[in-house]
Amino acid sequence: MATCNVYTIQSLNSSTCSISTSTNTHLGFHQKQLLFYTTSNTTTMRGCSGGGGNSITCSADGRTVVIGLAADSGCGKSTFMRRLTSVFGGGAEPPKGGNPDSNTLISDTTTVICLDDYHSLDRTGRKKKGVTALDPRANDFDLMYEQVKALKDGIAVDKPIYNHVTGLLDPPELIKPPKILVIEGLHPMYDKRVRDLLDFSIYLDISNEVKFAWKIQRDMAERGHSLESIKASIGARKPDFDAYIDPQKQYADAVIEVLPTQLIPDDNEGKILRVRLIMKEGVEYFTPVYLFDEGSTISWIPCGRKLTCSYPGIKFFYGPDAYFSHEVSVLEMDGQFDRLDELIYVESHLSSISTKFYGEVTQQMLKHADFPGSNNGTGLFQTIIGMKIRDLYEQIVATKAAAPSKAKKF
Repeated sequence: MATCNVYTIQSLNSSTCSISTSTNTHLGFHQKQLLFYTTSNTTTMRGCSGGGGNSITCSADGRTVVIGLAADSGCGKSTFMRRLTSVFGGGAEPPKGGNPDSNTLISDTTTVICLDDYHSLDRTGRKKKGVTALDPRANDFDLMYEQVKALKDGIAVDKPIYNHVTGLLDPPELIKPPKILVIEGLHPMYDKRVRDLLDFSIYLDISNEVKFAWKIQRDMAERGHSLESIKASIGARKPDFDAYIDPQKQYADAVIEVLPTQLIPDDNEGKILRVRLIMKEGVEYFTPVYLFDEGSTISWIPCGRKLTCSYPGIKFFYGPDAYFSHEVSVLEMDGQFDRLDELIYVESHLSSISTKFYGEVTQQMLKHADFPGSNNGTGLFQTIIGMKIRDLYEQIVATKAAAPSKAKKF
Protein backbone atom coordinates (compact mmCIF):
# COMPACT_ATOMS: atom_id res chain seq x y z
CA MET A 1 0.00 0.00 0.00
CA ALA A 2 1.40 3.39 -0.94
CA THR A 3 1.64 6.22 1.56
CA CYS A 4 0.68 9.68 0.33
CA ASN A 5 1.20 13.19 1.61
CA VAL A 6 -0.65 16.25 0.33
CA TYR A 7 1.00 19.66 0.16
CA THR A 8 -0.33 23.07 -0.89
CA ILE A 9 2.22 25.37 -2.46
CA GLN A 10 1.47 29.06 -2.86
CA SER A 11 2.77 31.49 -5.50
CA LEU A 12 4.32 28.97 -7.85
CA ASN A 13 3.94 29.67 -11.52
CA SER A 14 3.70 26.00 -12.30
CA SER A 15 4.66 22.55 -11.20
CA THR A 16 5.03 19.29 -13.03
CA CYS A 17 3.66 16.02 -11.68
CA SER A 18 3.72 12.46 -12.86
CA ILE A 19 1.33 9.63 -12.04
CA SER A 20 2.50 6.08 -12.47
CA THR A 21 0.74 2.74 -12.36
CA SER A 22 3.19 0.34 -10.90
CA THR A 23 4.12 -3.17 -9.91
CA ASN A 24 6.61 -4.22 -7.26
CA THR A 25 10.27 -4.23 -8.30
CA HIS A 26 13.57 -3.42 -6.65
CA LEU A 27 12.75 0.28 -7.03
CA GLY A 28 9.59 -0.14 -5.03
CA PHE A 29 7.51 0.24 -8.20
CA HIS A 30 7.91 0.02 -11.95
CA GLN A 31 6.42 2.77 -14.07
CA LYS A 32 4.04 1.50 -16.73
CA GLN A 33 1.97 4.58 -17.49
CA LEU A 34 2.93 8.21 -17.14
CA LEU A 35 0.75 11.28 -17.32
CA PHE A 36 2.42 14.68 -17.11
CA TYR A 37 0.37 17.76 -16.39
CA THR A 38 0.88 21.30 -15.14
CA THR A 39 -1.06 23.60 -12.89
CA SER A 40 -0.65 27.27 -12.11
CA ASN A 41 -0.97 29.72 -9.23
CA THR A 42 -1.88 27.65 -6.14
CA THR A 43 -0.75 24.08 -6.75
CA THR A 44 -1.86 21.00 -4.87
CA MET A 45 0.80 18.32 -4.95
CA ARG A 46 0.62 14.74 -3.81
CA GLY A 47 3.84 12.86 -3.19
CA CYS A 48 3.49 9.09 -2.80
CA SER A 49 5.95 6.38 -2.03
CA GLY A 50 5.50 2.74 -1.25
CA GLY A 51 5.93 -0.80 -2.35
CA GLY A 52 3.24 -1.19 -4.97
CA GLY A 53 -0.05 0.09 -6.36
CA ASN A 54 -0.26 3.58 -7.78
CA SER A 55 2.21 6.33 -6.98
CA ILE A 56 2.33 10.03 -7.67
CA THR A 57 5.57 11.96 -7.65
CA CYS A 58 5.83 15.71 -8.06
CA SER A 59 8.56 18.22 -8.62
CA ALA A 60 8.18 21.92 -7.91
CA ASP A 61 11.40 23.11 -6.28
CA GLY A 62 13.98 21.14 -8.24
CA ARG A 63 15.59 17.76 -8.07
CA THR A 64 17.56 16.13 -5.29
CA VAL A 65 21.21 17.24 -5.26
CA VAL A 66 23.51 14.20 -5.21
CA ILE A 67 26.95 14.20 -3.57
CA GLY A 68 29.41 11.30 -3.87
CA LEU A 69 32.07 10.47 -1.28
CA ALA A 70 34.59 7.75 -2.10
CA ALA A 71 37.17 6.19 0.20
CA ASP A 72 38.49 2.85 1.34
CA SER A 73 37.16 1.19 4.47
CA GLY A 74 38.30 2.81 7.71
CA CYS A 75 39.29 6.13 6.13
CA GLY A 76 36.99 8.49 8.00
CA LYS A 77 33.84 8.56 5.84
CA SER A 78 31.55 8.31 8.87
CA THR A 79 33.21 11.25 10.63
CA PHE A 80 33.03 13.29 7.43
CA MET A 81 29.31 12.56 7.15
CA ARG A 82 28.69 13.72 10.71
CA ARG A 83 30.53 16.97 10.01
CA LEU A 84 28.62 17.47 6.76
CA THR A 85 25.15 16.92 8.23
CA SER A 86 26.05 19.18 11.16
CA VAL A 87 26.77 22.06 8.78
CA PHE A 88 23.20 21.77 7.50
CA GLY A 89 21.82 21.66 11.03
CA GLY A 90 20.22 18.85 12.97
CA GLY A 91 21.58 15.45 13.83
CA ALA A 92 21.56 12.55 11.40
CA GLU A 93 19.79 9.42 12.67
CA PRO A 94 18.92 5.98 11.26
CA PRO A 95 15.40 5.69 9.77
CA LYS A 96 12.90 5.70 12.64
CA GLY A 97 11.20 2.39 13.32
CA GLY A 98 13.38 0.58 10.81
CA ASN A 99 16.16 -1.97 10.91
CA PRO A 100 18.47 -1.13 13.85
CA ASP A 101 21.40 -2.27 11.71
CA SER A 102 20.55 0.16 8.89
CA ASN A 103 23.52 2.04 7.45
CA THR A 104 21.38 5.00 6.37
CA LEU A 105 21.48 8.36 8.16
CA ILE A 106 18.64 10.87 7.78
CA SER A 107 18.47 14.51 8.85
CA ASP A 108 16.09 17.33 7.97
CA THR A 109 18.07 18.12 4.82
CA THR A 110 20.29 15.16 4.01
CA THR A 111 20.04 11.43 3.55
CA VAL A 112 23.31 9.50 3.62
CA ILE A 113 23.34 6.11 1.92
CA CYS A 114 26.17 3.63 2.41
CA LEU A 115 26.99 1.95 -0.89
CA ASP A 116 27.83 -1.29 0.92
CA ASP A 117 24.06 -1.79 0.72
CA TYR A 118 24.54 -2.57 -2.97
CA HIS A 119 26.72 -5.61 -2.33
CA SER A 120 25.28 -8.37 -4.49
CA LEU A 121 27.05 -11.03 -2.42
CA ASP A 122 26.93 -11.44 1.33
CA ARG A 123 30.04 -12.25 3.36
CA THR A 124 29.71 -15.99 2.81
CA GLY A 125 29.03 -15.53 -0.90
CA ARG A 126 32.15 -13.41 -1.34
CA LYS A 127 34.23 -16.00 0.46
CA LYS A 128 32.90 -18.80 -1.76
CA LYS A 129 33.65 -16.85 -4.93
CA GLY A 130 37.01 -15.65 -3.66
CA VAL A 131 36.28 -11.94 -4.11
CA THR A 132 36.46 -8.95 -1.79
CA ALA A 133 33.78 -6.30 -1.33
CA LEU A 134 35.92 -3.97 -3.45
CA ASP A 135 35.57 -6.20 -6.51
CA PRO A 136 32.86 -4.93 -8.90
CA ARG A 137 31.60 -8.51 -9.22
CA ALA A 138 30.46 -8.33 -5.59
CA ASN A 139 28.31 -5.23 -6.22
CA ASP A 140 25.09 -4.49 -8.11
CA PHE A 141 25.85 -1.33 -10.11
CA ASP A 142 22.67 -1.59 -12.17
CA LEU A 143 20.56 -1.35 -9.02
CA MET A 144 22.77 1.39 -7.61
CA TYR A 145 22.33 3.49 -10.74
CA GLU A 146 18.58 2.91 -11.00
CA GLN A 147 17.92 3.81 -7.36
CA VAL A 148 20.19 6.88 -7.23
CA LYS A 149 18.59 8.12 -10.46
CA ALA A 150 15.11 7.50 -9.06
CA LEU A 151 15.89 9.46 -5.89
CA LYS A 152 17.38 12.28 -7.91
CA ASP A 153 14.19 12.36 -9.96
CA GLY A 154 12.07 12.57 -6.80
CA ILE A 155 10.98 8.93 -6.60
CA ALA A 156 11.19 6.86 -3.42
CA VAL A 157 12.95 3.49 -3.52
CA ASP A 158 13.13 0.29 -1.52
CA LYS A 159 16.88 0.15 -0.90
CA PRO A 160 18.57 -3.06 0.26
CA ILE A 161 20.52 -3.22 3.51
CA TYR A 162 23.89 -4.89 3.97
CA ASN A 163 24.20 -5.91 7.61
CA HIS A 164 27.78 -5.31 8.75
CA VAL A 165 27.16 -7.27 11.95
CA THR A 166 25.91 -10.51 10.39
CA GLY A 167 27.44 -10.11 6.93
CA LEU A 168 24.03 -10.84 5.41
CA LEU A 169 21.73 -8.92 3.07
CA ASP A 170 18.70 -7.79 5.10
CA PRO A 171 15.22 -6.87 3.76
CA PRO A 172 15.07 -3.45 2.08
CA GLU A 173 14.10 -0.12 3.63
CA LEU A 174 12.06 2.72 2.14
CA ILE A 175 14.14 5.78 1.23
CA LYS A 176 12.34 8.99 0.24
CA PRO A 177 13.96 11.68 -1.92
CA PRO A 178 15.79 14.22 0.29
CA LYS A 179 17.03 17.69 -0.54
CA ILE A 180 20.58 16.37 -0.52
CA LEU A 181 21.47 12.74 -1.11
CA VAL A 182 25.00 11.65 -0.14
CA ILE A 183 26.19 8.31 -1.44
CA GLU A 184 29.29 7.24 0.43
CA GLY A 185 31.39 4.14 0.11
CA LEU A 186 33.82 2.28 -2.07
CA HIS A 187 32.38 2.89 -5.54
CA PRO A 188 30.42 6.16 -5.98
CA MET A 189 32.50 7.15 -9.01
CA TYR A 190 33.32 3.71 -10.42
CA ASP A 191 30.30 3.31 -12.70
CA LYS A 192 30.07 6.13 -15.25
CA ARG A 193 26.26 6.11 -15.10
CA VAL A 194 26.33 6.78 -11.35
CA ARG A 195 29.21 9.23 -11.71
CA ASP A 196 27.23 11.31 -14.18
CA LEU A 197 24.42 11.69 -11.61
CA LEU A 198 26.71 13.39 -9.09
CA ASP A 199 26.49 17.15 -8.60
CA PHE A 200 29.73 17.11 -6.62
CA SER A 201 32.23 14.41 -5.70
CA ILE A 202 34.88 14.00 -3.02
CA TYR A 203 37.64 11.42 -2.58
CA LEU A 204 39.35 10.74 0.76
CA ASP A 205 42.89 9.71 -0.15
CA ILE A 206 44.64 8.27 2.89
CA SER A 207 48.28 7.19 2.56
CA ASN A 208 49.10 3.56 3.34
CA GLU A 209 50.94 4.46 6.56
CA VAL A 210 48.08 6.56 7.93
CA LYS A 211 45.41 4.12 6.72
CA PHE A 212 47.07 1.25 8.56
CA ALA A 213 47.20 3.24 11.82
CA TRP A 214 43.55 4.28 11.50
CA LYS A 215 42.33 0.80 10.65
CA ILE A 216 44.13 -0.70 13.61
CA GLN A 217 42.58 1.88 15.92
CA ARG A 218 39.06 1.32 14.57
CA ASP A 219 39.02 -2.43 14.06
CA MET A 220 40.89 -3.35 17.23
CA ALA A 221 39.16 -0.87 19.55
CA GLU A 222 35.65 -0.89 18.08
CA ARG A 223 35.28 -4.25 16.36
CA GLY A 224 37.54 -6.51 18.42
CA HIS A 225 39.74 -7.65 15.53
CA SER A 226 43.26 -8.92 16.15
CA LEU A 227 46.34 -7.19 14.72
CA GLU A 228 47.09 -10.26 12.59
CA SER A 229 43.60 -10.31 11.08
CA ILE A 230 43.81 -6.58 10.29
CA LYS A 231 47.16 -7.02 8.52
CA ALA A 232 45.77 -9.95 6.56
CA SER A 233 42.65 -7.97 5.61
CA ILE A 234 44.68 -5.02 4.37
CA GLY A 235 46.97 -7.27 2.37
CA ALA A 236 44.06 -9.13 0.79
CA ARG A 237 42.26 -5.90 -0.15
CA LYS A 238 45.21 -3.93 -1.55
CA PRO A 239 45.23 -5.34 -5.13
CA ASP A 240 41.50 -4.63 -5.49
CA PHE A 241 41.88 -1.21 -3.87
CA ASP A 242 44.60 -0.29 -6.37
CA ALA A 243 42.52 -1.62 -9.27
CA TYR A 244 39.00 -0.40 -8.46
CA ILE A 245 38.94 2.21 -5.68
CA ASP A 246 42.03 4.39 -6.00
CA PRO A 247 41.50 5.27 -9.71
CA GLN A 248 38.25 7.04 -8.80
CA LYS A 249 40.15 10.02 -7.39
CA GLN A 250 40.86 11.23 -10.93
CA TYR A 251 37.13 12.00 -11.28
CA ALA A 252 36.71 13.80 -7.93
CA ASP A 253 35.94 17.52 -7.74
CA ALA A 254 37.81 17.68 -4.42
CA VAL A 255 40.35 15.34 -2.87
CA ILE A 256 41.38 15.35 0.79
CA GLU A 257 44.82 13.75 0.86
CA VAL A 258 46.20 12.63 4.24
CA LEU A 259 49.95 12.05 4.49
CA PRO A 260 52.66 11.70 7.16
CA THR A 261 54.11 14.99 8.36
CA GLN A 262 57.11 16.63 6.75
CA LEU A 263 57.80 18.67 9.88
CA ILE A 264 59.49 15.75 11.66
CA PRO A 265 62.30 14.02 9.73
CA ASP A 266 61.73 10.27 9.35
CA ASP A 267 58.63 10.33 11.52
CA ASN A 268 57.40 6.82 12.31
CA GLU A 269 54.63 7.52 14.83
CA GLY A 270 52.08 8.95 12.40
CA LYS A 271 50.46 11.16 15.02
CA ILE A 272 51.19 14.39 13.16
CA LEU A 273 49.56 14.63 9.73
CA ARG A 274 50.03 16.64 6.56
CA VAL A 275 46.66 17.15 4.87
CA ARG A 276 46.13 18.52 1.36
CA LEU A 277 42.82 19.82 -0.01
CA ILE A 278 43.00 19.44 -3.79
CA MET A 279 40.25 21.42 -5.54
CA LYS A 280 39.48 21.10 -9.24
CA GLU A 281 39.13 24.35 -11.16
CA GLY A 282 36.09 25.06 -13.33
CA VAL A 283 33.53 23.00 -11.38
CA GLU A 284 30.05 24.50 -11.64
CA TYR A 285 28.81 26.13 -8.42
CA PHE A 286 32.19 25.54 -6.73
CA THR A 287 34.97 28.08 -6.18
CA PRO A 288 38.20 26.78 -4.63
CA VAL A 289 39.27 28.05 -1.22
CA TYR A 290 42.41 30.19 -1.16
CA LEU A 291 44.92 31.54 1.34
CA PHE A 292 45.72 35.27 1.30
CA ASP A 293 45.87 35.86 -2.48
CA GLU A 294 43.94 33.81 -5.05
CA GLY A 295 46.19 32.16 -7.62
CA SER A 296 49.45 32.93 -5.80
CA THR A 297 51.86 30.46 -4.24
CA ILE A 298 51.96 30.95 -0.47
CA SER A 299 53.94 29.30 2.32
CA TRP A 300 52.81 30.41 5.80
CA ILE A 301 53.92 29.52 9.31
CA PRO A 302 51.28 31.12 11.59
CA CYS A 303 52.75 30.03 14.92
CA GLY A 304 53.42 32.93 17.28
CA ARG A 305 51.46 35.28 19.46
CA LYS A 306 48.08 34.56 17.81
CA LEU A 307 48.36 30.79 17.39
CA THR A 308 49.78 28.50 20.05
CA CYS A 309 51.93 25.79 18.51
CA SER A 310 53.85 23.08 20.31
CA TYR A 311 56.52 21.02 18.53
CA PRO A 312 56.73 20.58 15.56
CA GLY A 313 54.51 23.60 14.82
CA ILE A 314 52.11 24.26 11.93
CA LYS A 315 52.79 25.12 8.31
CA PHE A 316 50.29 26.06 5.59
CA PHE A 317 50.77 26.04 1.84
CA TYR A 318 48.55 27.25 -1.00
CA GLY A 319 49.13 27.31 -4.73
CA PRO A 320 48.15 26.08 -8.21
CA ASP A 321 49.00 22.58 -9.42
CA ALA A 322 47.98 19.84 -11.87
CA TYR A 323 46.20 16.66 -10.81
CA PHE A 324 45.44 13.92 -13.36
CA SER A 325 45.79 16.55 -16.11
CA HIS A 326 43.26 18.83 -14.36
CA GLU A 327 44.08 22.33 -13.17
CA VAL A 328 43.67 22.43 -9.40
CA SER A 329 44.26 24.66 -6.41
CA VAL A 330 45.90 23.06 -3.39
CA LEU A 331 45.54 24.13 0.24
CA GLU A 332 47.77 22.23 2.66
CA MET A 333 48.13 22.07 6.43
CA ASP A 334 50.99 20.23 8.16
CA GLY A 335 50.85 19.93 11.95
CA GLN A 336 48.07 20.27 14.51
CA PHE A 337 46.29 22.86 16.62
CA ASP A 338 46.91 23.13 20.34
CA ARG A 339 43.83 25.29 20.96
CA LEU A 340 40.81 25.10 18.66
CA ASP A 341 39.50 28.46 19.84
CA GLU A 342 42.56 30.04 18.17
CA LEU A 343 41.58 28.50 14.83
CA ILE A 344 39.66 31.69 14.05
CA TYR A 345 43.03 33.36 13.38
CA VAL A 346 43.66 30.88 10.56
CA GLU A 347 40.05 31.07 9.37
CA SER A 348 40.32 34.86 9.02
CA HIS A 349 43.12 34.40 6.44
CA LEU A 350 41.15 31.93 4.29
CA SER A 351 38.80 33.15 1.56
CA SER A 352 35.93 31.56 -0.39
CA ILE A 353 35.11 29.21 2.49
CA SER A 354 31.34 29.82 2.09
CA THR A 355 30.63 30.59 5.73
CA LYS A 356 27.41 32.28 6.82
CA PHE A 357 29.13 34.41 9.45
CA TYR A 358 32.59 35.26 10.75
CA GLY A 359 34.02 32.37 12.74
CA GLU A 360 31.58 29.68 11.56
CA VAL A 361 34.36 27.20 10.72
CA THR A 362 35.84 27.64 14.19
CA GLN A 363 32.41 27.25 15.76
CA GLN A 364 31.82 23.96 13.92
CA MET A 365 35.26 22.65 14.87
CA LEU A 366 34.70 23.50 18.53
CA LYS A 367 31.25 21.92 18.40
CA HIS A 368 32.81 18.60 17.36
CA ALA A 369 36.13 18.86 19.17
CA ASP A 370 35.84 15.18 20.15
CA PHE A 371 35.63 13.99 16.53
CA PRO A 372 38.75 12.33 15.09
CA GLY A 373 40.94 14.82 13.24
CA SER A 374 39.56 17.92 14.94
CA ASN A 375 43.05 19.17 15.80
CA ASN A 376 44.49 18.84 12.29
CA GLY A 377 43.76 19.42 8.62
CA THR A 378 41.38 16.48 8.23
CA GLY A 379 38.74 18.07 10.44
CA LEU A 380 39.41 21.58 9.11
CA PHE A 381 39.12 20.64 5.46
CA GLN A 382 36.13 18.32 5.98
CA THR A 383 34.31 21.18 7.69
CA ILE A 384 35.16 23.61 4.90
CA ILE A 385 34.04 21.16 2.21
CA GLY A 386 30.78 20.73 4.11
CA MET A 387 30.20 24.47 3.86
CA LYS A 388 31.14 24.47 0.18
CA ILE A 389 28.55 21.72 -0.42
CA ARG A 390 25.94 23.76 1.43
CA ASP A 391 26.77 26.73 -0.79
CA LEU A 392 26.65 24.54 -3.92
CA TYR A 393 23.20 23.25 -2.94
CA GLU A 394 21.89 26.77 -2.32
CA GLN A 395 23.23 27.95 -5.68
CA ILE A 396 21.58 25.06 -7.50
CA VAL A 397 18.25 25.75 -5.78
CA ALA A 398 18.50 29.48 -6.51
CA THR A 399 19.36 28.85 -10.16
CA LYS A 400 16.36 26.58 -10.62
CA ALA A 401 14.06 29.03 -8.87
CA ALA A 402 15.23 31.85 -11.13
CA ALA A 403 14.87 29.83 -14.33
CA PRO A 404 11.67 30.60 -16.30
CA SER A 405 9.03 27.98 -15.74
CA LYS A 406 7.77 26.32 -18.89
CA ALA A 407 4.46 24.52 -18.57
CA LYS A 408 4.16 21.56 -20.87
CA LYS A 409 1.47 18.98 -21.39
CA PHE A 410 2.23 15.66 -23.02
